[in-house]
Amino acid sequence: MKKTMAVASLVLCTLVGKAQETKQKMDSLNEVIVTSSRIDLPFSENSRTIQIVTASEIKKLGVTNVADALQQVAGVDVRRQGVNGMQADLYIRGGSFDQTLLLIDGIKVDDAQTGHHTLNLALPIEVIERIEIIKGPAARVFGQNAFSGAVNIVTKSAPKNLLVTKLQMGSYGQFLAEATASINLDNSSHIVHFSKNFSNGYRENTDFDNQNLFVKSQFNKNKLPINFIASYSEKKFGANGFYGIPSATKQYEETQATLIGFSTVIKNGNFTWKPRVYWKRNQDEYLYVRNNPAGYRNLHLTNKVAVELNGSYASSAGITGFGVEFSKYFIASNRLGDNQREIATLFLEHRFQFLDNKLDVTPGISASYFSDFDNKLFPGVDVGYAVSDAVRVYGNIGYTYRVPTYTDLYYIGPQAIGNPNLQAEDALAQEVGIRWNTNRFGLSIAGFNRDSNNLIDYVRVNATDVVFSPQNIQDVNTKGIETQFDYSFKLNNLNQKINLGYTFLDDEIKKTAAVESRYSINSLKHQMVGSYQMQWFENFTNSIAYRYMERTSGASYNVVDLSAAYHWNDIELSVYANNIFNTEYSESSLIPMPKGNLLFGLKYTFK
Repeated sequence: MKKTMAVASLVLCTLVGKAQETKQKMDSLNEVIVTSSRIDLPFSENSRTIQIVTASEIKKLGVTNVADALQQVAGVDVRRQGVNGMQADLYIRGGSFDQTLLLIDGIKVDDAQTGHHTLNLALPIEVIERIEIIKGPAARVFGQNAFSGAVNIVTKSAPKNLLVTKLQMGSYGQFLAEATASINLDNSSHIVHFSKNFSNGYRENTDFDNQNLFVKSQFNKNKLPINFIASYSEKKFGANGFYGIPSATKQYEETQATLIGFSTVIKNGNFTWKPRVYWKRNQDEYLYVRNNPAGYRNLHLTNKVAVELNGSYASSAGITGFGVEFSKYFIASNRLGDNQREIATLFLEHRFQFLDNKLDVTPGISASYFSDFDNKLFPGVDVGYAVSDAVRVYGNIGYTYRVPTYTDLYYIGPQAIGNPNLQAEDALAQEVGIRWNTNRFGLSIAGFNRDSNNLIDYVRVNATDVVFSPQNIQDVNTKGIETQFDYSFKLNNLNQKINLGYTFLDDEIKKTAAVESRYSINSLKHQMVGSYQMQWFENFTNSIAYRYMERTSGASYNVVDLSAAYHWNDIELSVYANNIFNTEYSESSLIPMPKGNLLFGLKYTFK
């Protein structure tokens, strides 16, 4: 560890010694249009707990991937296995990885096979404009997978012609090479990204070899813009002890995730129409013993095709949002069989405003048809009151729902057997909060409660059972409080920013009949995150990030990360020091996380 700290200190001192002057602007979120809802609203007018992480903030934090960026958000629990977010599960406010939805530019990239694939399509940070984190039930807006929350990754546009290249190297043989081209033509614009990332692994059988391809284009942009998005992610990695089986040290997995979508926006008087069509594919190959495919092998191919038509109508009575969506899932698997699922959803909500537009009330409902489960209604209402231009109080209540994955229903393996008789999970959630935002200062406090029924867990019901089986065994009350504080200021006329967040969460398990649980509820009872993004010289940025985690099991840990970057003309030099105090900890399945490690970077921008 002393060597790690010495090298990091040497690099930081070198960068400081070479620093020169440039000017930077403070970030302001007040007028950011939040697109992760049916009715687009400025951040300052939303009556839900939504947190936004901008591209600028991601850059200043020095994180290298989406999983690491989300780690610094209170109320979000990213349980990683390996370096660089190699395999990671996403949890919000105590929900499971199957209960959190990921979107890319509003496209739902859920996977009917298993929630373990949620972050497979998490994009490279170079193409991300911002990340919108919606906490609390979002089924009224997004459907059944947004049980406890949703994350919408908004990608960048192409304002000018650029080529950005980056190399990173560091501990455990980590290597990253990537290139991002931004092309702006008279009637079209394009972003193209390719990256290759590999590592020897931080312990036996944790090596990985990943690649990403991302394309975003806008055609006919001067008349009726047609938006095109395509993303491909391939991961090959050793999975030592992953998936709740610490003794299985020879596991291996390969995944391929593909997304292709088309959309446009049509404005006609007071109407706004947003049609969209997309296709998502996920391939998952798993070997229990890496070098013995004949021993035990899973191969799952999941396809989703969907078409949406969302719209809004503005009148003197407020804004009405409406939409219809149809999606169909196909899965072909040697362990899950060949299955199909159809989901059709209708959506309607209206935003009323009273008292000189200070009070807003937004009731809404979503009705969903499932080809293999009962049809469901997702009603809810949001209420907000603008005490002043800077202060808003709000509350919301909503019903949420999740149907079992195909893994839950049909999996057959040596460690677990699915249960085709599972019922859907459901919950009623409530939230009240207050938000105070200015250009430099932000403070939010929210209290939340969720009564969940029929939660699914993999259990051994009896002591004599050999394998785990998913069962609707738990009714759980989850309540908590969440705070977020942000402050931007200047020191010697240089920009500084402090972020602090804290979440307290309490789970009351009302019913369980199992003698042993694989994915027992182990939420973050106490979570404290903080960062200081600083400038000591105009061309030199530096950040320190801190996380304290205490789970309901009693396990707790503190982790500190450092990063620094030096900018000179079109060149950027960077260093990222992770877990600088060599904390021994695990985030998932008792898998030890890496101790102190370094990542050095060089980026060059061609203009």
